[in-house]
Amino acid sequence: MARIEQCPHAVTVAELKHRIRAHYTDSTVVVYQAYRPELGLPAAREGRFPTAWQRDRMTWIKPSFLWMMYRCGWGAKEGQETVLAVEITREGFEWALKHACLSYYERGLHSDRATWKRQLKGASARVQWDPERDVHLQPLPYRALQLGLVGEAAHRYADEWTVSITDITGLTHEIHGHVRGGDLDTAQQLLPHEPPYPVPDGLLDHLRH
Repeated sequence: MARIEQCPHAVTVAELKHRIRAHYTDSTVVVYQAYRPELGLPAAREGRFPTAWQRDRMTWIKPSFLWMMYRCGWGAKEGQETVLAVEITREGFEWALKHACLSYYERGLHSDRATWKRQLKGASARVQWDPERDVHLQPLPYRALQLGLVGEAAHRYADEWTVSITDITGLTHEIHGHVRGGDLDTAQQLLPHEPPYPVPDGLLDHLRH
């Protein structure tokens, strides 16, 4: 089971609303993606992304299992039928956060729109905070992280940070079946354990307000 670390300081409202929740160990963190079977199955089989995986395009990773389910429709949406749990290094994950920019302008966080646009253009990653979801995929009053990787970050993700890739499509369908059948207790028990991620002090200051 992942080790949970205690936050060393009082948590602000912004931190509570924009908090990363993830399944992690001392050295790795799990993020989720969904692909068409022709790409997702070879990636899971080999434990790494194949050459067909386009490293020069932006790719979005999500530490929240239920947000991924919302995005891929429990693996039912076209082109997202294979759901992957990608274990990456915490060092790489935190590098991406450090080099990320919010995907939208936020007054009070960015000095002006022109500055934000320059930062976004030069960033190796971008962040969106979207409403977290419950097992019915309804929005919750706090946010889940989406992390978009491009350029250097995308290459590092595919070729350096990835530790393992697991096909969890079967688990996805099993949990969805329990939700549809009204067995929410079993569904909850099968969900990945996602406690607050122990973010180093100051790492998200440029990504939340």
